[in-house]
Amino acid sequence: MAGTRIGPILRQQRLHAVTDCLPGAPRVTVPSPSAVPPLPLPLQGIEVPSQRWRESLVLIEQHLPFTRRTVHAGEAVQTAGQAFSSLCIVHSGAFKTVHLAADGREQVVGLHFKGDWIGFDSIASGRCACNIVAMDTGEVWSLRYVALLTAAASVPALMHAVCTAMSTQLARDREWRLALSTLSADGRVADFLRAWAESLAERGLRIDQITLGLSRGEIGNHLGLTLETVSRAFSRLALGGLIRFDGKGRRTISVPSVAALAEFVRGVASVA
Repeated sequence: MAGTRIGPILRQQRLHAVTDCLPGAPRVTVPSPSAVPPLPLPLQGIEVPSQRWRESLVLIEQHLPFTRRTVHAGEAVQTAGQAFSSLCIVHSGAFKTVHLAADGREQVVGLHFKGDWIGFDSIASGRCACNIVAMDTGEVWSLRYVALLTAAASVPALMHAVCTAMSTQLARDREWRLALSTLSADGRVADFLRAWAESLAERGLRIDQITLGLSRGEIGNHLGLTLETVSRAFSRLALGGLIRFDGKGRRTISVPSVAALAEFVRGVASVA
């Protein structure tokens, strides 16, 4: 019956309307359900979260032209206000997202590690929304947004990787906002360190010697705390055995147990 075809047709027309609005974007054709091949295993619910970053890098190497760029601590990958044309993905190193307020104040609003995408928040406006700054020496892969749209239209696994990356960043932003609104100072710092350690562990990196790429002041800026409050929270966490300092600069720490940090955060949240 004709009524059974309305849904797919409307979906196809709407998708065309969206992609046709993007300059240089490919025209996406939605195949009939019978023509869609079986979904790859990652789409069937058995994907291991810690492997997502690796899969993104592999898919880019296989299906997209990209430019490698080495950056050093303090160098910007993108600058707020510049025209948007490319997304980046972190191949090595750590990066921070810095939002510039109208009065010139800077706010650290995000962190990026290996396999994380950079630039999703610039797509809607066509302008880079924030400064992305390297916290240490690292490498990013830069790929044209239009090329990504073209490749994703024919590679479902790549489309899935991009959507998963967007979803992960939204979830991470939600967790950060919840921490700011529900946790005490010690809880915020502990949760910040837990997230950093988990990100490293998922990528096979050591957590017994973590060099924090942010000063205490920047951590406070990110968590809505003063430098002094952050320093006191670090000291209390160390006294409790949840972290250990390594080196005179106190920027290098070790986390004996990520699970213990997570349990501490849950305990703080339950009494908040």
